[in-house]
Amino acid sequence: MIAWLRLLVFATALLVAAHADAGEPVHLTSRDGTVLNAVLIRPAGEGPHPAVILLHGCGGRDARAGGLDPRHADWARRLAEAGFVVLLPESFTSRGQGPQCAVRERHILPWRERRADALGARDWLAAQPFVRADGIALMGWSHGGSTVLATADAPGFAGFVAFYPGCSRTLRAPSFAPAAPLLLLIGEAEDWTPPGPCRALGERAGPVVTYVGYPGAYHGFDAPGARVRLRTGLAFTVRGDGTAHVGTDPAARSDAIVRVPAWLAERTGR
Repeated sequence: MIAWLRLLVFATALLVAAHADAGEPVHLTSRDGTVLNAVLIRPAGEGPHPAVILLHGCGGRDARAGGLDPRHADWARRLAEAGFVVLLPESFTSRGQGPQCAVRERHILPWRERRADALGARDWLAAQPFVRADGIALMGWSHGGSTVLATADAPGFAGFVAFYPGCSRTLRAPSFAPAAPLLLLIGEAEDWTPPGPCRALGERAGPVVTYVGYPGAYHGFDAPGARVRLRTGLAFTVRGDGTAHVGTDPAARSDAIVRVPAWLAERTGR
């Protein structure tokens, strides 16, 4: 009987831990009026805590089998353990859309809908008693990284982090003046979102942008345990043939895992 009770307690603990890792589902309103589904993960302690909004790429926030995509889950856990409130809004499924990586005529754009989503997420976090309104940062990958660039001129953020964004459109703009420091990380072997425009953007913007290029790394270099492979059928790639390499680069991932939380802590006063 005692052994059975111990097993029940252990199983219950596992379920509670799994639920905590999955986060809490919440809803918030984008600046364009769309109601977004989001996942909230809170650190230990009542706070108030600094916070990070995580913006998914063109593949969406979640894994096909359900739950957060492994990269998003990994970063959310690490940032929550570092003392940040983490919020992950979903821009595509909230509007009845699926993954956008193969879609050329996109109706959800970084500088339009997704910028509105980022601002709405910030509004929601700033109203929460467990969040420090002056310590909210914005971080995104690929399509979400491009959204970070498109939102970087907005006041109210303590810092911005963009992983392998598309920088060409921002580089063509007359000016680029982030309202807070921006950390830009990209693989120098990128053949999906080219590093050249991002490097040039950082040089033009000056010290407000910290550019980090990882030699030999491809798109998705920070994913946990993803083998390097060639993806096909993509809408926009460097070669224009719909193919690009994706996968983990252990050295780049290790550096980012250390660099990003430390950089965010410095910017948010963690």
